[in-house]
Amino acid sequence: MGDLIGAVVETELYYIKRGEFERARRLNAPQAAISGLFADMARLNALYMIAKAGSGHIGSSFSALDILTHLYLSELNRERGDLFFSSKGHDAPAFYAVLMALGVIAEEKIHLLRRLEGLPGHPDISIPGIVANTGSLGMGISKAKGMVLANRLAGRDARLFVMTGDGELQEGQIWEALLSAANSRMGELVVIVDHNKFQSDFSVVRTSNLGDLAAKFAAFGWHVSRVDGHDHAALAITFEALRGVTDQPKVVIADTVKGNGVSFMAGTSIDSDVEMFRFHSGAPKAAEYSRAVEEISDRIEAKLRALDASPIAVQRVERSLVAQTERETKRLFPAYEAALLALAAQRSDVVALDADLALDMALLKFREQFPERFVECGIAEQDMVSQAGGMALQGLTPIVHSFSCFLSTRPNEQIYANASERTRIVYVGGLSGVVPAGPGHSHQSVREISAIGGIPGLAVVEPCCPEEVEVLLRWCVGEHNGPSFLRLVSVPWISSAALPKGYKARKGCGIRFADGDDGVMISSGLIGVAEALKAAEHLAADGIRFAVVGLPWLNYVDRDWLATLADGASVLVTIDNHYVAGGQGQMLLATLATLGLKRPPRCLALGLEDIPPSGQNAEVLMRLGLDGASIAARIGRFRCAR
Repeated sequence: MGDLIGAVVETELYYIKRGEFERARRLNAPQAAISGLFADMARLNALYMIAKAGSGHIGSSFSALDILTHLYLSELNRERGDLFFSSKGHDAPAFYAVLMALGVIAEEKIHLLRRLEGLPGHPDISIPGIVANTGSLGMGISKAKGMVLANRLAGRDARLFVMTGDGELQEGQIWEALLSAANSRMGELVVIVDHNKFQSDFSVVRTSNLGDLAAKFAAFGWHVSRVDGHDHAALAITFEALRGVTDQPKVVIADTVKGNGVSFMAGTSIDSDVEMFRFHSGAPKAAEYSRAVEEISDRIEAKLRALDASPIAVQRVERSLVAQTERETKRLFPAYEAALLALAAQRSDVVALDADLALDMALLKFREQFPERFVECGIAEQDMVSQAGGMALQGLTPIVHSFSCFLSTRPNEQIYANASERTRIVYVGGLSGVVPAGPGHSHQSVREISAIGGIPGLAVVEPCCPEEVEVLLRWCVGEHNGPSFLRLVSVPWISSAALPKGYKARKGCGIRFADGDDGVMISSGLIGVAEALKAAEHLAADGIRFAVVGLPWLNYVDRDWLATLADGASVLVTIDNHYVAGGQGQMLLATLATLGLKRPPRCLALGLEDIPPSGQNAEVLMRLGLDGASIAARIGRFRCAR
């Protein structure tokens, strides 16, 4: 270890201020050397942001950083209006690090990745220098084409650069986008593929092999270049040569290493049998962070010595520790894993389909125990859902997995088509609801009920505790004669909810978790029911007793059950971990209005009213008024406003 940082300690985090980047750019040295130094300095800052936030994407950020650095230091002409944006989005920490180093983003934002009023987990146009939001993968090239056409209409001679991931190329929209770009001779458009050869879980080859990528792009009429994405001199030569290509859209296949810059984080193999890549998402452990800092700072120091330059000043920040809680934290996915394995052992017709999220969706043991019944579809949700439709028509019971934000929306038409065939398919959506809030609105799934809840015959259900997971899964597979969507919260949460002994699922009927005579709260899911119970505790402290009911049915309610619950209640409150529009609450209140009760309760519908912010889970729930204390306060104000 050299003198740049000195002794690295596990209780500290390290970053470099903007002035040091400006000094590095002024060094009397070849541009390739300056860019390489700048990129490693940005690596240190991206790593700092991820470690401080407690989450982020190291692998994608590090594979993209040399390309980002070259584009911003040597390629983009801001006066002409050249633009760059990322379609893959997981490189946000790297993107932010470069923009902060150039003075585009306020320097103090380095401490606020995935925090309220800070930097969202995925690129968002609310941040200076970000020109397009990253949503579900595969949209970027199409969006860049739209910008090219807008520039042409306005008479602007500007270039558009967009970066995609290689796993992202499994999305069908990518290939739809290529045709018209070639037909329109979009020489202004440059696509850079961050070809790091790994995706969320395993290698691209193992997941869904892209084959001869250069030949595929060329067959669509694109000009193809290939380059080492970490060689700054080679990047300069490649992009300079592209200036002469004006009548074709251009793609640069940049061969990169996921996690490049830290030896033990680098995923270098493209073998189909390679083990899971560990540093796709999440924050490094303290010891891992310290080792990574040592490697990066040693390399920065060596580059400075080679340039005969003075050391870079590095800032030290105490690492904050997360307070532990003594209350019970509950997790749904271990229960889902156990329930799915038990079901598959009993029923040979059960097949699991995955969209490159086997780790997050708790499918690794299923894949190991039932390999012939596990289908890895890659990042291709529409294809996956239609495959499930074909399986169901041939007598299988497919269980389809992805994050809810992608599974309920991207293949929405395919889900509807399957439902029209009246087959039994179970769609299992993880990452449901507003938390985890760190990744931002592209991953906060708060519109599934409105997206699919109106499909005839499709039941949308959500368990509020681990014990209810198996009950609802077995209901979907064994009792419901049609398609279903099992909505699962992915994060652990503190909850006192527990099923009564002998509980059985009754379609449209809920569970009473707390009694009270002053009103009733109805919610669903791990977070909704937990926060309703906390709200009841706050209200009880003020002498107000509210009943709490968990209703796992999100798009259906038993009319008689609801009439009995609402009869005599003075106030009825619905709580949605979802947009109010199209949520469970609106369904309940619409049904309530048709019951003809003599004295219907006064009703309050709580939920999301606007696109949610990125931030820490607790602070975002509080901002939205959906934590227990805020719910209690809102109910208190509502009761007083007569």
